[in-house]
Amino acid sequence: ATFPYPIYSKWFADYAAKTGVKINYQSIGSGGGIRQLSEQTVDFGATDAPMSDAELAKAKGGAVMHVPTVLGAVVLVYNVPELGQPLKLNGETIAAIFQGQITRWNDARIAAQNAGLTLPATDILVVHRSDGSGTSYVFTDYLSKVSPGWAAKPGKGKEVQWPVGLGGKGNEGVAGQVKQLPGAIGYVELSYANQNHLPTALV
Repeated sequence: ATFPYPIYSKWFADYAAKTGVKINYQSIGSGGGIRQLSEQTVDFGATDAPMSDAELAKAKGGAVMHVPTVLGAVVLVYNVPELGQPLKLNGETIAAIFQGQITRWNDARIAAQNAGLTLPATDILVVHRSDGSGTSYVFTDYLSKVSPGWAAKPGKGKEVQWPVGLGGKGNEGVAGQVKQLPGAIGYVELSYANQNHLPTALV
């Protein structure tokens, strides 16, 4: 998982300094972590979404144990330089943006939630994860709960068929794309928003 990478890298550096034992953790996404653990190419992996019964049954080497390690938040990040205050978006609006049904920042549904805020008449560029991702699982699980249309299609999962947008590899890739592209919106783990100095939407 890329989600816990910042805290894991700190913990592992501190542990190596005290013990001399080095732990190599690659931030490749929950899907990749599950595959590598299942094939026994790594000693442990991390995922934001628990392994499914089917994934557990396919794993080599005996029973897999899930151990909670950290708690974090998935947030919306955006790059709309014209805004002078935080953007407010409800669940249905977020789902409509990520379904490609809302395509401009000055859409009436966004304006209705942001009275007094001047919204630019510019295109919205959706950025999502391109890799199998627990962060995507958390985000799409939320969208499935707040939007019947999203629940029907594309639904929730570590990998879904995104209706629109560009893919970014890892939380780093999504944060980087949003930071570089005016008009972009995406979802990342909170620490990546902070590290990249990206504004977050109030839901």
